[in-house]
Amino acid sequence: MSVQRRSREAWRVKERSRVEQFEDIRRDHRDGMTIRALARKHRVHRRTVRYAIAQAEPPARKVTARESPVTGRWEPLVRSWLVADLDAPRKQRHTARRVWQRLLEEHDARVSESAVRLLVARLKREVGLSRVEAMVPQTHPPGAEAEVDFGEFYAVLAGEMTKLWMFVMRCSYSGKAVHFAYANQAQESFLDGHVRAFAALGGVPGLIRYDNLKPAVIRVLLGRERFEHPRFITMRSHYGYESFYCIPGKDGAHEKGGVEGEIGRFRRRHMVPVPHVGSMAALDAALSAADARDDQRYIDGRRNRIGQDFAVEAALLIPLPERPFRAVAELSCRVDAKARICVRQSYYSVPARFVGGRVRVELGARTVTALDGTTVIARHPRSLHKRSEDLVLDHYLEVLVRKPGALPGSTALATARANGTFTATHQRCWDAARSALGDAGGTRALIGALLLYRSMPAADVDAGIAAATRAGMFHPDVVTIEARAHATGTTAPTPVPIPQHATPAARATRALPDLTGYDHLLNGATP
Repeated sequence: MSVQRRSREAWRVKERSRVEQFEDIRRDHRDGMTIRALARKHRVHRRTVRYAIAQAEPPARKVTARESPVTGRWEPLVRSWLVADLDAPRKQRHTARRVWQRLLEEHDARVSESAVRLLVARLKREVGLSRVEAMVPQTHPPGAEAEVDFGEFYAVLAGEMTKLWMFVMRCSYSGKAVHFAYANQAQESFLDGHVRAFAALGGVPGLIRYDNLKPAVIRVLLGRERFEHPRFITMRSHYGYESFYCIPGKDGAHEKGGVEGEIGRFRRRHMVPVPHVGSMAALDAALSAADARDDQRYIDGRRNRIGQDFAVEAALLIPLPERPFRAVAELSCRVDAKARICVRQSYYSVPARFVGGRVRVELGARTVTALDGTTVIARHPRSLHKRSEDLVLDHYLEVLVRKPGALPGSTALATARANGTFTATHQRCWDAARSALGDAGGTRALIGALLLYRSMPAADVDAGIAAATRAGMFHPDVVTIEARAHATGTTAPTPVPIPQHATPAARATRALPDLTGYDHLLNGATP
C-alpha cells in the first residue's frame, strides 16, 4: 500500500465517529478477525477492541478538571468579592464587567472580559447569588384578573427634567394596558388612576393583583392578610371587585409579572428618547396615543393582537357604576397672612377675605380645590414641586385697592404675567392710567377694571379696557360701559375726557348729558 493511500485511510479512520468505529469493529469480529488484527486494522488499542466487542455504545469521554491558566489565579479574589456582595444592596453588587474592571485597574491582570464572565457566572451559582426559581405557567380567563403597579420615569416638562410616576393597569387575559402619568405615588394619584383606568377599559376586572403599596395597605399582617386603608376599601366597594396582595418584597414580584414587565417594555418602547412635553395634559395625550398603538401589538406565543383579545374581554368586565368614585382627599387648612394654604408642602392662594380662618380642601391627583362650606372659592392645578407658590392675582385685589403700592412687586402679578392672564393690554392701560392719575390713582383704576372679570366675560372686559385706554378714560364705569357695548355688539357713547389740570370754571362749562331718550322710555314711546 502506498504512503499516500495509507495517509488517506488514516484520515478516513480519524474522521469516523466513535459509534461508527465500534460498529465496524463488531462487524469484523463477527467475520472471524482476531483482536490483534482488529486493533491493527482500526488503529486502536486492544482494550478498545475488547470494549467494542463487549458493548456497542462507546464509553463517555473523561472530563478532567484543571485550573484555568488565566483566571485560575484570580478565582479566590473574585470569590471573596462575590461573597461580600451577599450583604450589599442588590443594585450595588458586582457585575462581571465590574469584576473585570477591578482586576485590570487594581491588580493589573491580563485577562479578557469574556473569560471573567464565565468565571463570575460559575462563582455566582456557587455562592448563591444566581438563584433561579421555578415558575408555574398560568392561564387567566377573560375579564377575570388585572394587575396594577407604579413605575418611575423622567420627562422634560415645560423645559425642565422632571421625575414622574406612571400608573399602569394591565388586563391579564388580553395584555391590554392603560398608562397615566402623575407627579407622585400618593393615595389620591393611586385612586385617580383606578377611576381613569376603569373608564378607559369600559369596565372593571373581577380581581386585581397588587403589591403592598402604601396607598392601599397600612400594615402587612400574617400571610396574605392586610390592614387596608379605608379610602381604598371604599373605592373597591364602589366598583365591586376583589383584591389580591402579592408576597412582600422581590419574592412576590413574579406574582404580578405581567405588569412588572409591561412597565419596563412601555418605558423602553415609548419613552426613549425622553419625551419633551409642555404640560401634564400633553403627556397624558401622548400616553393615550401609545396605548392605542399597542393595541395592534402581538404578544409572543399568541395568535391575536392585543386589541382583538381585549374586544372579547371587554364584554365580560363588571359594568361601571353610574357615577365615578371621587378620588380626592379631604383636608382642613388654615389660611396664612399671605392668603395662602399649605397643601403637601406647596402653597396655593385663596381670596384674601379668608385670612386667619380655615377652609376645606379637596386634594385630587391633578387639582387642589378650596371650599367655604360647599362653595368653591379657589381651584389650582396641583404643583409638581415642593415649596412652590401658585398665586392668583384676583385673590389679592381687595387688599391691593388699599395698598396699591404693593402691586408692582407682588408675586401674584409675576405669576399672572408668566401664565398670560396679565396681558400687554392690561400693562398699557396701567401705564396710561398712572401717567394720567398718578401711581396710586392709576393702580386703583386698573384694579377696578380687573374686578370686572368676576362678573363679566373676559373677552368683553378685555375689549372694554382697550377702548377705555384709547379714549384716555380709566374709571371702571367707563370700562363697564365699553364692555357691555362689546357684549351686545352696539357702539358705546364716545367718552369726553376732562383735562386733568382744568380749572373748576372750565370743568363747569362741560355740556350736560342729553336725557331725551330717557324721557321717551318713561313715557312708553320708542325714541
